[in-house]
Amino acid sequence: MSITSEEYLARVRALLPGVKERIARAEQLRRLPEETFAEFQAAGLFRAIQPKRWEGFELDPATFFQAIVEVSAVCASTGWILGVVGVHNWHLALFPPQAQEDVWGKDTSVQLSTSLAPTGTVARAKGGFEVSGRWSFSSGCDYCQWVALGGVAPPQEDGAPPDARVFLLPREDYRIDDNWHVIGLCATGSKDIVVDGAFVPDYRTHSYLDAFHLRNPGAALNNGPLYRIPFGTMFPNSIASPAIGVALGALAAFREQASRRVNLRDNSKLAEDPIMQLRLAESAAEIDGAYTRIRDNFRQMYRLACAAEEIPLERRARYRWDFAKAVDWSLHAVDRLMEAAGGRGIFLDNPISRAWRDVHAIRAHAGNNPERAAAVFGRSEFGLPPNDIRF
Repeated sequence: MSITSEEYLARVRALLPGVKERIARAEQLRRLPEETFAEFQAAGLFRAIQPKRWEGFELDPATFFQAIVEVSAVCASTGWILGVVGVHNWHLALFPPQAQEDVWGKDTSVQLSTSLAPTGTVARAKGGFEVSGRWSFSSGCDYCQWVALGGVAPPQEDGAPPDARVFLLPREDYRIDDNWHVIGLCATGSKDIVVDGAFVPDYRTHSYLDAFHLRNPGAALNNGPLYRIPFGTMFPNSIASPAIGVALGALAAFREQASRRVNLRDNSKLAEDPIMQLRLAESAAEIDGAYTRIRDNFRQMYRLACAAEEIPLERRARYRWDFAKAVDWSLHAVDRLMEAAGGRGIFLDNPISRAWRDVHAIRAHAGNNPERAAAVFGRSEFGLPPNDIRF
């Protein structure tokens, strides 16, 4: 299956009016409306970085990033789902071939959700692992037939480090606890996954250590440049990019609203107020800085992957920092716009208010913590060995 980046983005843009029209209903449902998910499936939007051998488009990651940003500028929850569900189709390509066959062997449109924080329990068993517990924040799980859960297995040998892995389970092995009642990213349906004891064969797991060292077993099938990009420089994109889109949407809404507002005291236009102009200018600069940095990073890493050149650890550490800092810049830009939005800004149906709630929800994700990302980058800059293999 072949499609150009331009054709893919045209498909994305064609669906944006419907996405915008359903924002309020999506928030009421606390998940995407059926029509939105069905349209995204029919247009193949989740296939952007899925392998071609599994009827994906295998596009460059910068195109996927662009799509997430543009959708998130209209609806953060919808952009978030495109990002996280879409990147899972890239992640599955790193798993052993039999795991990919289990999921896509009969239907390549099957989707999977994740919850990667190792909150459950894992025990070793013959031929695999026994998994139990509760995992939170599994975005889009209502529409997915598989889930990938993070966990730490006991070491195989005494004195060895714990074995951090991702475990792939079919829908019959878990249940969804509908507990998603939140103030931001309301329509992502990021509910809890509960497993009451399930066996996961070894081939349906993926080691974080293998991911860090680019020893992904899926390379036996998927050896294109897209799958030579390290996990820790691709996966965080899906949870950082929506913040940039949200900020762009807030900026557009602020510009439009401020252009219409009038100061009731002297009937002057607020757009002529130097303070309003400063708020807009500073926010625009931060958003543009975040957007440009992440886009350029993706172009750079993809060029290296296409040339079969290794992405050095110091670059990987920098990319990890840039992703988190892009979220930080986006959040501060939206905060500044919210402060200047006036009394109408606090209404729930105001796009600036929604953006403010959504961007804070995005920042709350552990993967978007700038302090932790700074530690990864700072250690690298000081020449210290990495103490985190998730980059």
